Amino acid sequence: MQGEPRLYAIIRIRGRVDVHPDVEYTLRLLRLHRKHHLVLYPSTLPGIDRMLHKAKDWITWGEIDRETLIELLRRRGRVPGDRPLTDEYVNEKLGLKGGIEELADKLLKAEIMLHRLYDRRNKKWIIKPVFRLHPPRGGFRGSIRKPYGAGGELGYRGAAINELIRRML
Repeated sequence: MQGEPRLYAIIRIRGRVDVHPDVEYTLRLLRLHRKHHLVLYPSTLPGIDRMLHKAKDWITWGEIDRETLIELLRRRGRVPGDRPLTDEYVNEKLGLKGGIEELADKLLKAEIMLHRLYDRRNKKWIIKPVFRLHPPRGGFRGSIRKPYGAGGELGYRGAAINELIRRML
């Protein structure tokens, strides 16, 4: 991909019933095991576009902005032991003096990837790569069986993902 790397926020919208095995495998690779789970992947990751296309009838995705990412990390970021993510923890484990805000900047530039922050020695995640969200306040605006462009909720939605994430925090 040319240009600046983008950070995709990918949310599983539909549940686990009647999923085709190929799609289920792809969702498992994306770590989207349950409804209303969110993961962050850079657009430069090899094969990410094909995976998103294959699972497009079960997920929605778009480019997350800095403010939404910081709020997501502060409110829904978790560390081992299911404790909340804090500036002190980020400084201690990753050596980022700016805390969560500096972590968000590095994630947006694809210098750090959450799915690669695994401590092999202790066999634990440094920061858990999956964010558990609430159902959206006010409900979904459209059908969860139609694509976003046709008045539904599924598939690519660009910057509109930020509004959905804010309603799900």
